[in-house]
Amino acid sequence: MIGRTHDLAALTALNIAFLILPLMQMSLATAATAFFANFIGGLFPDIDQPTSDLWDNFRGGELISKYVCKLLGGHRNFSHSIVGVIAIGAVSAFTLQKLSTIVLIDMQIVWLCFMIGVLSHILADMPTKEGVPLFWPIMFKVGIPPFRFMRIRSGFFVEKLIVFPGLLALNAYLIYANYGKYIDLVHSLRK
Repeated sequence: MIGRTHDLAALTALNIAFLILPLMQMSLATAATAFFANFIGGLFPDIDQPTSDLWDNFRGGELISKYVCKLLGGHRNFSHSIVGVIAIGAVSAFTLQKLSTIVLIDMQIVWLCFMIGVLSHILADMPTKEGVPLFWPIMFKVGIPPFRFMRIRSGFFVEKLIVFPGLLALNAYLIYANYGKYIDLVHSLRK
């Protein structure tokens, strides 16, 4: 999938999690940071691809990406696996826990939103022709549906005209159908 689809998939996963999980009390700063962390998480597994939108967002990203991508084994490798998700979760939890000593933000909520984005990325890549090496270091790639010929090509017709608009419509429906819960969240942020 392309970057904007991963961003929207991360938002969709966050919307679904918001509706399933009980309403958490948080400050406006925590909510804004968690929302941003979700988008970063939605792109993060592509840290192993030098052309990822993630690398475009900071100075020197193009140069650093060449080394990081080689270290991680190339695109759709370690960072798209169960082991990679566990490692990303552990390192991000450690980093955010250290930051929580100097920033007055609930880093557990930020971490949860980040990881929802990471998991949405892996799930969004599963219906593509390439699949994901879920059981890395075993390089068997998992895809949904299981037959490669039935899966979609990243960045082409089905993604642009069906998947992306479908995710937009799903988000609009979730917000419309659960409007009261979103209003409750907004009211709780004012406190």
